[in-house]
Amino acid sequence: MTLTSYELIYILKPDISEENNLNLVHFYRNLIREKGGKNVSIQHRGRRHLSYNVMHYYDGIYVQVNYEGNGDLVKLLEKNMRLNESVLRYLTVKK
Repeated sequence: MTLTSYELIYILKPDISEENNLNLVHFYRNLIREKGGKNVSIQHRGRRHLSYNVMHYYDGIYVQVNYEGNGDLVKLLEKNMRLNESVLRYLTVKK
């Protein structure tokens, strides 16, 4: 089975603590690795102003994750982010 390169960007709520922020980053990194993802690189982009308000938030904490995986891993990550209340938005792009 071949692995495809993906780029995932997700935006966290700005009012979460730094500890919770790092816990989420580590959780998603470990989830990718446990489910067969390879070459995981994470770039913490920090707090940025949103173009429009999302759920009454004007700022968000951006995190970019590049990894290699399969479609099942993408579905699992997106489902997990959809259910997580700390994630405002997420986007996965196939490279």
